[in-house]
Amino acid sequence: MSNTFSIGLSGLNAAQLRLDSAAHNIANTQTPGFRRQQVVLQAQPEGGVQADIAAPAQAGGSLEADVVDQMSAAYSYKANLRTLQVQDEVLGSLLDATA
Repeated sequence: MSNTFSIGLSGLNAAQLRLDSAAHNIANTQTPGFRRQQVVLQAQPEGGVQADIAAPAQAGGSLEADVVDQMSAAYSYKANLRTLQVQDEVLGSLLDATA
């Protein structure tokens, strides 16, 4: 698997986790004692990103932050998907040129 592919895939997975977490937070914001999930991103030395869920110490939700997270994650998802599409196009062009 190419490095570009693994970087794009890790970005897609991180964006999906952010979308899932924001949806979870929005769905449970009215639950007493609810602690919203936060996604923590960490760059990997070989490229890509590691995404993990963390819960803050204080209870409560932040609807505004969750809506912004959803929008940001959607853009991130699209950008990473486009990266994979361009890699596929370039690889196809290289194969056509060498054939």
